[in-house]
Amino acid sequence: MASALRYEYTVETEDLAKTYVMGPVSVKALDGISVKIRRGEYLSIMGPSGSGKTTFFNMVGGLDRPTRGKVYIDEVDIAKLDAYELAWLRARKIGYIFQTFNLIPVLTAMENVSLPMIFAGVGREERLKRARELLERVGLGNRLDHKPSELSGGQQQRVAIARALANNPVIVLADEPTGNLDLHTGLDIINLLKTLNTEKGVTIITATHDLKMIDVSDRIFWIRDGKLERIETRAQVSARAEE
Repeated sequence: MASALRYEYTVETEDLAKTYVMGPVSVKALDGISVKIRRGEYLSIMGPSGSGKTTFFNMVGGLDRPTRGKVYIDEVDIAKLDAYELAWLRARKIGYIFQTFNLIPVLTAMENVSLPMIFAGVGREERLKRARELLERVGLGNRLDHKPSELSGGQQQRVAIARALANNPVIVLADEPTGNLDLHTGLDIINLLKTLNTEKGVTIITATHDLKMIDVSDRIFWIRDGKLERIETRAQVSARAEE
């Protein structure tokens, strides 16, 4: 990962477009988005339901392929990667946090956090050491052996955050990370993500409806009808709100 630090932009997209065809109907989920996301930036993607936020998120994360355009991760065009190379990039450079947590119910918190490290080829001793450290870092040092059903929603999301950081990614993609949480717990998760962003220099990209996310974001991308409507800094949003 050290060699990647020479790149100023972690993510770049060029004329990114995605069209879904459902029988005779074609739906443009994304329509020509070109952006550059800096290393260590905390970015929130906002817009109404169906605006294309999650589709953009999936393109950047290599979870889906664009109909048109390009996505670069550390200057690598991920469309040119074969399945093995794409899996390698996802395992080592990108961490994912989902609204529904996506924890494996039969595994403990330690085992859930350790799982991505198995796929990355990390040895058992190092896996357990790193998983313990990450869970302690997110405030779950006393819940290592608990399964998801034994944890609250906020605790499950903390496990998901620890898992996303397991392989020291350069990017963490968070899809509605506070969507299933109450107000207080959601705020705790937002502050935790910002702390990790500041301390570890990880680029965090969130797709969200949660306006509280603006308070910790460096920039906000507003998407509507698959197009990038505008880009604002946190200061610009605050100034507009005051007006």
